[in-house]
Amino acid sequence: MTEVREVNESGLSQGQDEELVYTLNVSPWGSGPTGVQAKIYDVTGGAYTDMSATMLSGAASVAGDEITLPALSGVVANHNYRLEIKFTIGSNTFEAWCSIEGER
Repeated sequence: MTEVREVNESGLSQGQDEELVYTLNVSPWGSGPTGVQAKIYDVTGGAYTDMSATMLSGAASVAGDEITLPALSGVVANHNYRLEIKFTIGSNTFEAWCSIEGER
């Protein structure tokens, strides 16, 4: 079981006109994730503003050890975001995260 919660690919960039679907392989934490929840926060300036309702569309899904997240759109250029993915494996609940920078 890993202690690192930030995903390796963290530090991603996404254009303001893009709609992207991200995936997370949970093998470092175990297998068979359930109860998946995704949230996106605008962390520009240090505040955590929950933007999930307007920026995430669709539902997360699981295939084996891979979580497919809802589509992310509506990022603003020069804004910083934190994408959090919460899931359960066995009796443990994990929350991995990734930073995303909005680009033009």
